[in-house]
Amino acid sequence: MTYAQSMASMNAKRQEIEALRAELRALQAAAEPQVVDDYLLTGWDGPVRLSDLFGGKRDLIVIHNMGTGCPACTMWADGFNGVYDHLASRAAFVIASPNPVDKQKAFAAGRGWRFPMVSYEGSRFAEDMGYREIGADPFDDKLGGWNPGVSVFRRDGERIVRLSDAEFGPGDGFCVFSLFDLVPDADPTWRPRYSYA
Repeated sequence: MTYAQSMASMNAKRQEIEALRAELRALQAAAEPQVVDDYLLTGWDGPVRLSDLFGGKRDLIVIHNMGTGCPACTMWADGFNGVYDHLASRAAFVIASPNPVDKQKAFAAGRGWRFPMVSYEGSRFAEDMGYREIGADPFDDKLGGWNPGVSVFRRDGERIVRLSDAEFGPGDGFCVFSLFDLVPDADPTWRPRYSYA
C-alpha cells in the first residue's frame, strides 16, 4: 500500500474514532452525576476538604496519581505541568497521590511541578472513587493498589458531584502514547522512566 493509500485508510479510521468520541461525549452529557462526600485530604499547608480545592471555580479536575514510586504517573504529571495554565484557566486542577506531603514537596521540587497537590494518605477518597484496589495491584505490588486516572467534579449548590472519570494507561489520550502510535515498528518494550540521561 502506498503512503497516500495508507494515510487515506488511517484518516478514515480517525473519522470513525472521532464519531465514537462524539458518542462518548453524548453518553457523558446524559450521565447522572455521582454525589460524593466532602473528603478530608492533606494539603501542603495542612488539612483541606475536597470542596476547598475548587478555589472559586465551578469544576475541579483531580488527577489520581500513584505516587513517587510510579514512573508512568510521573510522566503524566510532567505532561500536565506543561499545560497546567491552560487547564487551570478552565477548571481547578489538582494532583492527588498517596504520598505524604513532605515526600510530595521534595519530588515536585525536583521535577519542577507547578500545580497544586494533595495527599489522600489515610483517606478513603481514592478507594471510593475507584482508584485504589485493596489487595490487588495490576501494576506493582510495591505501589499498594493505587491506580492512575482522573476524576472531574462540580459544585452543585452545597453538594459535590463527580461528572466523569477515566483510567490512565498505555493507549489513553492523556499523554505520549498516542504520539508513539504514529511510529510504526516502535520499540514495544518502551516504558516511562524518571530520566533518560
